Amino acid sequence: MRSREGTADAGHGALEAGAAVVAAVTGLAALGAVAVFSATAPLDFESAIPPHFLRHGAALAMGALLAWVASRIPLTLWYRSAPVLWLGSVALLVATAVMGHDANGAQRWLMLPGVGVAFQPAELAKLATLIAAAAWLSGDEGRAALKRRGVFGALGLAAVPAGLCLIQPDLGNAVLLLGLTGLLLFVGGAPLSILIRPAALSAAAIALYSALHPHALRRWIGFIDPWGRAHSEGFQLVQSFVAFGRGSWFGVGLGDGRQKLFYLPEAHTDFILSVVAEELGLIGVLLVLGAFAALWIAGLRIALRARQRFPMLLAFGMSALLAVPAAMNAAVVMGLLPTKGLTLPFLSYGRTSLLMSCLAVGILLGVARGEFPKRPKERAR
Repeated sequence: MRSREGTADAGHGALEAGAAVVAAVTGLAALGAVAVFSATAPLDFESAIPPHFLRHGAALAMGALLAWVASRIPLTLWYRSAPVLWLGSVALLVATAVMGHDANGAQRWLMLPGVGVAFQPAELAKLATLIAAAAWLSGDEGRAALKRRGVFGALGLAAVPAGLCLIQPDLGNAVLLLGLTGLLLFVGGAPLSILIRPAALSAAAIALYSALHPHALRRWIGFIDPWGRAHSEGFQLVQSFVAFGRGSWFGVGLGDGRQKLFYLPEAHTDFILSVVAEELGLIGVLLVLGAFAALWIAGLRIALRARQRFPMLLAFGMSALLAVPAAMNAAVVMGLLPTKGLTLPFLSYGRTSLLMSCLAVGILLGVARGEFPKRPKERAR
């Protein structure tokens, strides 16, 4: 049993890690605002301030408020409301499949009535699934995590929203949902010998899906041979390479990038890091990746200092929700992974993604500062 001194040191360490989280997120959000302004200014030459930037700024302000509120919510409330949050996110995904807004060949958004704002339920589903999985693995199910029942129960929480994402179609978020849940299972105590089979089945399902769906197959072709397909499937990746090449070490200067001028598709969303690479160079990219690394390490420190199982898993899940998509997005723009349509947290334009990222930060800070009372079903680490 921990001494009072040890408990105090752990709490102080968690608060220090929380301050590091705030510092990293603030830096990323500030750079993201500048990058969004730079990337979207060419989209509307008649406006002194790009409309995308105004919407991004409003979402950032709302996200800061959301993070503050979430950090004050008792952890017991997240624990008790986990099933409701998960069911609500699944219901929204079903509604998206039935009456979602179609854009660029994908039906991924719900239009909020009366305000004309698009909401992407898949972003909420990722957060809700990780909270539900953390709660599932924290009671009696936590002990079952070492057995097949616990593993497949948690994976079932991810499989349902992942399947609904595939209907949209949204392969990137479906893969991310399953991967994050598998990572949480491993941290929760599930041995690799049990996780190997679901991982192999998931990989086979992804391969089959890619073979049967032309849009997914084209992404693989563009990834494998981007230069040979520079005017078709590989166009986006080649333009990203050009942005990185032009940026060199120190970049061409803020606002002076050329690739965003209708050469690089989705410059303000999926490929915002390419804009940073061109205008701020390798130094700018390393600053972004370093900030995410600091965020990841601080999140792990918060998780390791949690005194009960649910806060530990919750903190790890929220940290992974922020860091893993960032690593995947960076890998995509550098040609290390096929394009997946994933945004870069805090930097990309995308209001739903930004709000959910801020909510994850708020929950992480809540773990750093909050207490979670022991329950009969809660097994200490």
